[in-house]
Amino acid sequence: MSEPEKNKTIGDELMDTQSEGAALENAILSADQVDVGTAADVEEIMKKYDNESNTRIWEGTPKQIVRWVSILFSLYSIYVTLFSNALPEVRLTMFLGMILILGYLHYPIKKGNQKVNYLPWYDIVIMAAGAFSFFYFAANAKSIIQLATRVTKDWYMIAMAIIAILALMELCRRCVGIPILCVVGLLMIYTFMNVRFGKVIYDLYYTTTGVMNTPINVCAKYIVVFIIFGAFLERTGISNFFIDLANSLCGSSAGGPAKVAVISSALCGMVSGSSVGNTVTTGSVTIPMMKRCGYKPQFAGAVEAAASTGGQIMPPIMGAAAFLMAEYMGVPYGKVALKAILPAVLYFAGIYIAVHLEAKKLGLRGIPKEELPRMRALLPKSFLLIPLIVLVVLVASNAYTMQFAATIAIFLCIGVGLLNKDNRINLSKILDALEAGGRGTISVAVACAMAGLVAGCITSTGLASTLIRLIVKVSGGNAMIALMLTMICCIILGMGVPTTANYCIMAATCAPILIDPRIGIPLVCAHFFVFYFGIVADITPPVALAAYAGSAIAKAPPMKTALNATRIAIAAFIVPYILAFSPAMVFEFAEGTSTFMTIVQVVQICATSLLGIFGVAAGLNGYLFKTIPFPLRLAMIAGGICMMIPGTLTDIIGLAVVGAVVAFQFITKKKGSAAVAG
Repeated sequence: MSEPEKNKTIGDELMDTQSEGAALENAILSADQVDVGTAADVEEIMKKYDNESNTRIWEGTPKQIVRWVSILFSLYSIYVTLFSNALPEVRLTMFLGMILILGYLHYPIKKGNQKVNYLPWYDIVIMAAGAFSFFYFAANAKSIIQLATRVTKDWYMIAMAIIAILALMELCRRCVGIPILCVVGLLMIYTFMNVRFGKVIYDLYYTTTGVMNTPINVCAKYIVVFIIFGAFLERTGISNFFIDLANSLCGSSAGGPAKVAVISSALCGMVSGSSVGNTVTTGSVTIPMMKRCGYKPQFAGAVEAAASTGGQIMPPIMGAAAFLMAEYMGVPYGKVALKAILPAVLYFAGIYIAVHLEAKKLGLRGIPKEELPRMRALLPKSFLLIPLIVLVVLVASNAYTMQFAATIAIFLCIGVGLLNKDNRINLSKILDALEAGGRGTISVAVACAMAGLVAGCITSTGLASTLIRLIVKVSGGNAMIALMLTMICCIILGMGVPTTANYCIMAATCAPILIDPRIGIPLVCAHFFVFYFGIVADITPPVALAAYAGSAIAKAPPMKTALNATRIAIAAFIVPYILAFSPAMVFEFAEGTSTFMTIVQVVQICATSLLGIFGVAAGLNGYLFKTIPFPLRLAMIAGGICMMIPGTLTDIIGLAVVGAVVAFQFITKKKGSAAVAG
């Protein structure tokens, strides 16, 4: 790479391939006015912390071969999800065999600088042996199923199972990370110590209760198609449309660029399914704008990271985990998306409030209106939303399967891409999308396979009941203590682990504990709780991948950026507790509740939670109409928390405290202004 190429900013690279509105174009091209991270900076910090970013380097003919392997895998996955009637043992083993080939072609044995076009002999052996084991199972599935447990009487059948599982675990270490592997390893040791060896091998490999459990089935059936859909949607230029739309809506308000980051990241993130990917995509535009506006680098990076992470909880797509949630809870996908609306609104409202207060404290202004895209100019581009709208309608109507709806949406992406003269799709971009879809499936599929092993070990040993008894004993049956223990588990496991994998493991281990009658958290609330805390791990130190990506672009200290992101996204740490104790937030009501009372409950929980988040955000920020003294900051935080605790009495106390502080701040500000004027 030449020196000029190394010094290009991320915004510049984006501009090389994507055109935007003239005003926004000028803003990005003036990125040299601020110190912005280069593509090399982002790549360096991501390779250090993010396993998925550490890939092999292919050039020339080998690069084309790997590219076409990914493309053909994507096409195969679409075909199978639509038309295959094969047994799960055939379909899933073929899928996992291909994932192993793709995975070892992309991920080296260790981090660091990689040799160009280099695939060591031991990787070829592991890849071939692991893939062969899965393909052999697929080719002989019927006879293997008929043999049942007798299959483990043949040493070579046991050997193939062990090789396949170890190959998956090694690939997991390379592209997902150590935390999930530690969980799997410990559970497998426990299982081998308590269950007969042959039965463990049979359960974990030759049945659908292990590797081929619900997570990998959902991945092969739904998630892979939606990952491919997301890749196609990105290439229609919709990310630029979302950024332009956000600029038009709030770019001129106080601290406008940060608010643009919140809105655009929420819109982009719901289809990307990757906190890091969303941070890099939208942050390349919004972070330089925030820095030029006057925000500190660590705050700019933190805002983008917090908003991008929240994109995964944004209906209707919610990344990929929403499909797993539907399967685990036995709830239609459309209802999952509906139940996610209010928590998502509160999450982004909290970030928006924090951004606004910071802008007021620093006296920041927005971008002049004449430099922003006009809504009138954006309306003709609204056709880019057609694939997303059609997808939502088809899925919500239950008229078609989710994978069929996603496939229709993919073809619509190609159609609207052809109509977008500013960023017209072509054959090269179509192939790029298929390649990106195949590559993006690797880590998700491997993580889902590991989650299947976790579920298989728990099922084989009956560990679930033991864990429930242990947590109930430790918590004394107190729901708050059980929730806090679960939160800690989710955040620790989620460090560097894809959201889908984190959710799968928590759904198999912690959610049943919360649902137990002795703890008493409703099923839907328990699953949303573990889902949310699996996501916020991306901005929680010490391994906050989204925050680190934002810090690389903002040229800010990674840890300071992560701490700022945690503060800005404080709502993400509070909302799950609210919905755990107030099921009305996810539209769960007691039987016999009248329509009027359901409306009252929803309005009450929304109003008090929003005011509570405002109180907490203002207290943490330390500014309202003027700087808030420390004692009053504590009062604001306490009052905000009171309003988020279910109960009319706590709502009244919290409202009184927050209202009193706001009134006091307003009055003293007025008196101060009058004294200055006098």
